[in-house]
Order: sequence, then C-alpha cells, then structure tokens
Amino acid sequence: MHKATLIRGDGIGPEITEAALMAIEAAGVKINWEEVRAGEGALEELGTPLPSEVIESINKTGVALKGPLTTPIGSGFRSINVALRKELDLYANLRPSKTFPGIRSLFTDIDLVVVRENTEDLYAGIEHMVGEDAAESIKIITRRASERIVRFAFDYTLSAKRKKVTAVHKANIMKLSDGLFLETARKVAEEYPQVEFEDRIVDNMAMQLVQKPWQYDVMVMPNLYGDILSDLCAGLVGGLGLVPGANIGDHAALFEPVHGSAPKYAGQNRANPAAMIMAAVLMLGYIGEKDAAGKIERALANLIREGKKVTADLGGKTGTREMAEALAELIKQE
Repeated sequence: MHKATLIRGDGIGPEITEAALMAIEAAGVKINWEEVRAGEGALEELGTPLPSEVIESINKTGVALKGPLTTPIGSGFRSINVALRKELDLYANLRPSKTFPGIRSLFTDIDLVVVRENTEDLYAGIEHMVGEDAAESIKIITRRASERIVRFAFDYTLSAKRKKVTAVHKANIMKLSDGLFLETARKVAEEYPQVEFEDRIVDNMAMQLVQKPWQYDVMVMPNLYGDILSDLCAGLVGGLGLVPGANIGDHAALFEPVHGSAPKYAGQNRANPAAMIMAAVLMLGYIGEKDAAGKIERALANLIREGKKVTADLGGKTGTREMAEALAELIKQE
C-alpha cells in the first residue's frame, strides 16, 4: 500500500479533492493517506496557514495531493504554495496542457508541457524600495538551478517518450541572467543527442503558441515565464479547470490543480473537479500506478466527450459530486 499526504485545501478544495479520491479508489489503488491542514482552515484552527506538520508529513511520505489553498491576508506568507515549494525544494513545476474532445477550444490535439523552474528568478522575492518613489526587484538566475531544471526537462522528455525540448528565455536583452540560463541549457542539451533541442525568445514563444502550438512539445524556462506561458497553454485547451500541476524535487513531489480556491463557490456542488482529478492522474503516474492513471484519464476524457454528466463550465448541468460518481462508474468499467 502506498503512503501519501493529503491536503484538502480551502474554498472548493474539499469538494474537488473528494472527487479525486473517488477516482483513485475506483481505479483500485490503495493509499494510506496522512491528512494535514494548510491555508485558511489551518490558520483558524492552528494559528498558522502552514503548520510544521505539513512539511514533516510530505518529507515522510515523499508525495502529496493538494487542493487549492487560500493565502490569508496578513499571514506573513506571500504565497503558501511558494512557501511549500521552497521548504521542500520542489524545483521543477510540471504543467501539461492537453485538449479533451468535447471541449470548445481554439485548437484540437494540443499536447504541450511547460517545465518551469520553481525556486528562483523574480519569484525569489528579493525586492526593496529605492527612496519613496521607486521599487527594485532582483532577478536571480544560477547555473545550478538552470542545469537541474533543464536536465529534468530532458529526462522527462525521454521517460514520457516525447521528442523535443524548447528552452524559453529573453537572453537578447537580459544577457547575463537569461544568457546564463540559455548557455546552461545548450550545454545540457549536448548530453541528450537523441532529443531535438531549440530555443525561443519568450515574447516570440507567446506568439508562436497562439499561432502554431502543434510545433512545440516540452518547453523549459525560468520561473516568471513559466507562470505566464503555462496559463497561456491552459487557455489553448479550454482553461485552468482542465490543467493539473506537479511540483517535483529530488526527495518529494506535490500534485495540485493550477486554479485557485474560488471561495465564493465553496459548498455549492458546482466546482469542476477535472483539474484536481488530472492532478491525481499525475500523482499515480509518479508513484508507479501508470495503469490506474491511464484508466482515470481515459474515463475522464470519455465523460467530457459525452458532455452530459459534467459541470456547467464543461457544458453540462451536473454537480461536482454527481460528476465524480459518474466518473467512478466509468473507471470501474475500464
């Protein structure tokens, strides 16, 4: 039996997390969940939005499934999600965006993966005021972080049987910081001659993605560009409600939907659980349950294609719980 940490999250988190748990159970995977609290619920109950037990549990189990969290105002954290990634050194953010038949989107057959460096760049949060009328943020790019994220992208490309890696940068302007990232990417690429490699300037990459996304496969980039372009890719396939995220380090991994906690919809049985279910699919693949992951993904694709027992944003009239139950039945029929 597998062991994993479970964080149900805030807002719609508990509802969509329950849907993911139903899918995992229907696929026949046995997991001994260690449940911990984080976010607003933890602040109210335990006095901090990120209790030490959360980090301790993930360090112990090595894998976590997390619903969306709300960072309470004035909590001392800029972002609980960022804090989790830093505390656990989850340096690789993996965001696949794939079209589901039945979803209205700009393109069909899109299958893109953004690999985003998770620990530095402008998201290191090193900023200060310069006098009263100017603010300065410091962009940190290191050879070590660049090398390990690019190597992660190439290793993922090989393991997922994909073909090409594109390094995204702005080295034409930021010649030192992004120049170091690009130089490092090119050196790492030499170790993977079986994988096609190219690079793109980030603004051109954004245009390319909305004009001819089928030309791209796995894209690796610093933190800020990854945050922006992963949302762009989500828009190409129907929105954040369909896109999961994985935060992976050398010793632990955390899986989550990329959308927020939507507190105004909490408890209304209206939330689309697809992104959370796909996060569970990524987690199952990570722990070696690839057959179960495939069952869930195929069943979800069939459910969305049929379009009847899905939530309103997916074109149906079904509640969160009812969609989860319908999915569980399809998984059992696999």
